[in-house]
Amino acid sequence: MSETSKNTNTNTSGHGPGRRGGHGGPRGMMPEKAKDFKGSVKKLLGVVRPYRIGLILVMLFAIGSTIFNIVGPRILALATNELFSGLALKLQGLGGIDFAKVGKILLFLLGLYVVSASFSFVQGWIMSTITQKMSYQFRRQLSEKIHRMPMNYFESRTHGEVLSRITNDVDTLGHSLSQSITTLITSITTMVGVLIMMLSISPLMTLIALVILPISAVLVMFVMKRSQKYFRGLQKYLGELNGQVEENFGGLNVVKAFNREDEALAEFEAVNEKLYQSAWRSQFLSGMMQPVMNFVGNLGYVGVAISGSVLAIRGAITVGDIQAFIQYVKSFTQPISQMAQVMNMIQSMAAAAERVFEFLEEEEEDQVAANHAMITEEFVNESGHVETFQYRATVADLKGQVTFENVHFGYTPDKIIINDFSTSVQPGQTVAIVGPTGAGKTTMVKLLMRFYDVNSGRILIDGHDVRDFDRSELREVFGMVLQDTWLFKGTIMENIRYGRQNATDEEVIRAAKAAHAHHFIQTLPGGYQMELNEEATNVSQGQKQLLTIARTILANNKILILDEATSSVDTRTEQRIQSAMNNLMKGRTSFVIAHRLSTIKDADMILVMKDGDIVEQGNHEELLAKDGFYAQLYNSQFEDAGE
Repeated sequence: MSETSKNTNTNTSGHGPGRRGGHGGPRGMMPEKAKDFKGSVKKLLGVVRPYRIGLILVMLFAIGSTIFNIVGPRILALATNELFSGLALKLQGLGGIDFAKVGKILLFLLGLYVVSASFSFVQGWIMSTITQKMSYQFRRQLSEKIHRMPMNYFESRTHGEVLSRITNDVDTLGHSLSQSITTLITSITTMVGVLIMMLSISPLMTLIALVILPISAVLVMFVMKRSQKYFRGLQKYLGELNGQVEENFGGLNVVKAFNREDEALAEFEAVNEKLYQSAWRSQFLSGMMQPVMNFVGNLGYVGVAISGSVLAIRGAITVGDIQAFIQYVKSFTQPISQMAQVMNMIQSMAAAAERVFEFLEEEEEDQVAANHAMITEEFVNESGHVETFQYRATVADLKGQVTFENVHFGYTPDKIIINDFSTSVQPGQTVAIVGPTGAGKTTMVKLLMRFYDVNSGRILIDGHDVRDFDRSELREVFGMVLQDTWLFKGTIMENIRYGRQNATDEEVIRAAKAAHAHHFIQTLPGGYQMELNEEATNVSQGQKQLLTIARTILANNKILILDEATSSVDTRTEQRIQSAMNNLMKGRTSFVIAHRLSTIKDADMILVMKDGDIVEQGNHEELLAKDGFYAQLYNSQFEDAGE
């Protein structure tokens, strides 16, 4: 199959510009809370396992950095005591402050903080490397997964929903993982280390400081419980807003053409208002944590100051110990709020991971055939005996004979739209598929290329079941030109060469001439080197169609599928294209989907479809003689033309 057919992008989701669809359900949102928290975390741990050495180093460096920070206030207490005792001696006239000793203590403290900062830098560098490698791995797996997914998955979901797995969810997963692990390690280490240091200074003051913990825990849990539902709403409406913007931006010309700017803006405003309310409430409530913790912490400072003053007067502790203890109290309350934030991050991480794993575990198309198509040949050996040998069939071995044997198909098992269809197409024949809009013409093409598999019956190419070929190998047989063109940002030369990557410039130009595209390409600024923009809006629709036809001509496939290939060009250009197509189709099996029946009168076989079923088949003269549905279609077109 040519790259044209592999990469043609059509919007089959059913959601036009300005219409909402697909984001309202559970799959369209990213909940703050995972449905299966334990299962998602367990799978995530399996992904993290290869990086366990790096994570151990992160833990060691994070613990080391935290311990050095914890020791700091105790060292600073020595300097404070030295200053206090020296000042007291000076006031008594018995001596003074030993600045040399204070300087040594401070230099030692500075060294500790430098080591702590270095450890923190190293653990941050390692953790960032791990999370970015994981994000890279997830994005690669998701991208590869997309190419293995069945077509019906994408036809039942919006593009924005699928893209959010690769962008929003992976970013959330990587960021939350990086922040939660380091914050969790430092918070736990800080709480344990600070508690030990506080106990070493004064068990009584430690007991007073610990009284604030239950109060803090109750307040934090209250705020978390109230804010969690707003965080879920925030992610839901953010997903809806992103999907709406993507749809409206993608179909901006249609929105403008139908004067639906006000409706689109009103819909945007409605979702934006919901997003604002959820975001405001969630941020306000989560922002209350810090003031609440500060208030409770200040109560602890008051209790520590009073009890510390009493103990200092009694000589049980020094002024430096009080100063160090107050610092430790502040350091002790901080990890509590950090732990609350970590819980939110872990919930968000688990939800994002669940959506990523959910996509990765979706049912895939079988890419490799279970039983490969084989070709059997006979030869007479030297003894005069006939021997047979088999070899695997390849694209080069196929001639293009297509056979439908008792084919039944429905997009859902309870609604069969093709019933017991059989026909045989010889190599080089042209088959036209006609019928009213929605009759199922494109469905036949999808079955040929195994975008969908038949419910029962078989489709054969040169006597081989299409299911006996690897999907990628099968699609190399087909070249396709669709009504909806697809071109990428790049030069015209690159877009045509997409049909066959190793084609020379001369072959590309020859294909363009055969498609009657060479003349208009030469009139463009830069010619074949002119760069198309992202939506290829710097060439006309008809010119885009000519380029896709040139791309298919260059691919030189055995079987051609032309789906309204000339519908977007003017009558004069259509005649030139039709002439080029007639030359192109010589010697190739061709399936032509057409509305204008005058263009397919010379087809070897015409399949007439109505309501999903093939109601008539034969050539043009035979079908007219039957005076059936085809004759009605044909005559009605000429009556319309006469009017």
